[in-house]
Amino acid sequence: MARRRLLLLLKPFDVLPTNQSDNIFHFRNPKLLQVLKYLDNRRLVHKEAIKFCQNILRKKLVDWEAVYRFNLSRPIRDVDLVVTIGGDGTLLQASHFVDNSIPVLGVNSDPTQAKEVEEYSEEFDASRSTGFLCAATIKNFEQIIDDILENRARPFEVSRMSVTLNSKELTPYALNDVLIAHPCPATVSRFSFRTKKEDQSCSSLVHCRSSGLRVSTAAGSTAAMLSAGGFAMPILSKDLQYIVREPIAPGAYNSLMHGIVKPEELMEIAWYCKEGLIYIDGSHLVHSVQYGDIIELSSNAPKLKVFLPSHLIS
Repeated sequence: MARRRLLLLLKPFDVLPTNQSDNIFHFRNPKLLQVLKYLDNRRLVHKEAIKFCQNILRKKLVDWEAVYRFNLSRPIRDVDLVVTIGGDGTLLQASHFVDNSIPVLGVNSDPTQAKEVEEYSEEFDASRSTGFLCAATIKNFEQIIDDILENRARPFEVSRMSVTLNSKELTPYALNDVLIAHPCPATVSRFSFRTKKEDQSCSSLVHCRSSGLRVSTAAGSTAAMLSAGGFAMPILSKDLQYIVREPIAPGAYNSLMHGIVKPEELMEIAWYCKEGLIYIDGSHLVHSVQYGDIIELSSNAPKLKVFLPSHLIS
């Protein structure tokens, strides 16, 4: 069997500033000390998970290189597999740098512990990493790697979203969602939208005054979309889901404030504010829009090959 080439994409583990981490026990406030101990434990657990995974890979017929995600600046090429060690954010970062030929395996390095969350529920939120798209933890990492290397496991194709601004394609493709809104959250966003198919309108033109428009893929439908009143979609769905945030007096358009864009359709948005922003997969990837700009969103984008947790596909 030929040696495989892997890229390990790592979440940084320095959660606390060094001076606080080294002097964590010098704090006299019991509640603050409790929180700092929790944060320091998260750092250590993640650090140990990285070491664990690397030690496993040293025993396998693979060549690998480790890169922290903040050092990733160009497309990932010439590898057979990307392994992300962190949580959904690290896997999301990887998705912005791979095409549809390189599969991704997510390792949740610091899963949430239900007992811990319950124990500290009166003090602070002790949730750790959700790892929704992560198929592995340190408990099953070796088994999953063996299954991949011996071709017993296959990746699934998860939809991404393409974004165009005035007919120019923006990068990267969105794995989770796109938010279009005014830069100031207290300012009304004015826009119109409709769905189209082969240059023919599929829906009426909808005029909106609201706090913005969110559109998600299936992968992103359990995140902000669900919190905003949307619904979770099957992970392999090719549909997009949209929701107008806090619509002002929608009137006859009320039933169109939330809906679906089918794979053969696209959503066309005309922006009618002096300024606006397009957020792709959170707050780090942002593009500016201005009055009269036309934005188009569709699922006509290269799929992401990813090894999924069994509960998402069973």
